[in-house]
Amino acid sequence: MRQKQLMTPLGAITVASDGDALTGLWFTDQRYYGSTLSTGTSLGDAPVFSALADWLTAYFDGQRPTVDFPVRPTGTVLRQAVWSVLRTIPYGEVRTYSELATLVTPMIGHNPGARAMGNAVGHNPISLVIPCHRIVGQTGDLVGYAGGLTRKKSLLRLEGSLTMTSERVVLEKN
Repeated sequence: MRQKQLMTPLGAITVASDGDALTGLWFTDQRYYGSTLSTGTSLGDAPVFSALADWLTAYFDGQRPTVDFPVRPTGTVLRQAVWSVLRTIPYGEVRTYSELATLVTPMIGHNPGARAMGNAVGHNPISLVIPCHRIVGQTGDLVGYAGGLTRKKSLLRLEGSLTMTSERVVLEKN
């Protein structure tokens, strides 16, 4: 395992790799920082870090880069299902926790409920690339981002297609 620190416009991040795939990406001051970072992880480079650095540059330049490098988060079956669904939320769109639960239900065989969704989203070990910032409360409230609500708001603004008022995203009605 290798780890490295990178800078973004929203602060320093620590990234981790198993030598092939990206296994972690945390803002250095976020809740659950390094939650899946093994104690034997050494500082250094990995091929995926270069691809990630290019992706981050494009993302923060307002582009819509494709994740074309391997991503391998570690977690429970529920968390893996949630993180898989998060990766399908398009750039500039949001989903609510209840919408997320509806999408995860067929994957695990039961509705896990909002609290379990919040827990799985909050423990996402690969922020930004697995876009947990695109999950909002039922009425569009900006809740539950381990990197902080200020960063969540910045990320949603960066993605541009959201109308924001105060601490709430204006959700479109279907």
